Amino acid sequence: MVMRLFLGSRLARTHRFEPHTTGPGQQYHAFMPTPVLDVVDVHKSYGTLTALRGVSLAVNEGEILGLLGPNGAGKTTLISILTGLLEPDAGEVRLLGKPFRRRDREPRRYVGLGTQDLSIYPGLTARENLHFFGKLYGLRGVDLHSRAAELLAAVGLSDRAEDRAGTFSGGMKRRLNLAAAVMHRPRILFLDEPTTGVDPQSRNHIFEQVRSLNRAGMTIIYTSHYMEEVQTLCQRIAILDGGKIDACDTLPNLLATMDATIRLGVSGDLPRVREKLEALPAVKSVRMDGETIELTVREAAPILAVIARTCQECGVEATSISITEPTLERVFLNLTGQALRD
Repeated sequence: MVMRLFLGSRLARTHRFEPHTTGPGQQYHAFMPTPVLDVVDVHKSYGTLTALRGVSLAVNEGEILGLLGPNGAGKTTLISILTGLLEPDAGEVRLLGKPFRRRDREPRRYVGLGTQDLSIYPGLTARENLHFFGKLYGLRGVDLHSRAAELLAAVGLSDRAEDRAGTFSGGMKRRLNLAAAVMHRPRILFLDEPTTGVDPQSRNHIFEQVRSLNRAGMTIIYTSHYMEEVQTLCQRIAILDGGKIDACDTLPNLLATMDATIRLGVSGDLPRVREKLEALPAVKSVRMDGETIELTVREAAPILAVIARTCQECGVEATSISITEPTLERVFLNLTGQALRD
């Protein structure tokens, strides 16, 4: 059974909320819909090295936004700025509608960060780790103890609560790391490569935890080098490269920017069938290579029957067929290039 990582009170996805009071027992009330996080023309350089070149991005309440980028794209710098760990050289970050700067300590209580490098302490038990991170955000007494117990159950570590984290497997450490990141019930959670080095069972468990947090209303920014993770979890995907956002959209819209390819192995009157195929409105280009025809089309499925009928009318027999559909990986490589970077 999958346990839920509750935020405490369920937050509606379509509205912005402000606390009536601060502290562990805070309550919420709804305002007009607004982005949880607004990034406006953010720049950052390290000496002569420019890391961010005018990044603008809006993250909506209750969504899971995937953030992709090759090595050196500026992801770490951007996340550091968005979590209040680094100050931009120019531009503005607004959290819950208000300016968010490095010196602003109070708004950080709304932000959770699950780092790629584990933040947990191996010499502390699982429970002690959660108590430590909870106390950093002001949790005390019954709320601290109940929240830790709730999260230990959610990540499947109740029976190992008194064991030192250093004795855990990689997957158990990752699950504890996620629990530590949400001890204080953040409004927005940054997860940086949360499944690095974990087994398939722990990976699926982390997926379910991420979905559970999101169902409870938490906004999540998810970074990963695993395209299938982002494709599975995220409602929108932003692709960062060279310090700027190259694209940010839903998966269907990103896939629609790429063409599909249909390859036919054929025998018969090839010049005639080529002419007929080129005349089809849905076909963008036709290339012949021996007894292989390669067609570039916007969508493959709707035109397959028309292609088969055209071949038949021309007395051409299709001996084989293969289809290459657009994928997130193809979109990513098309936007960022295929050269290996360090």
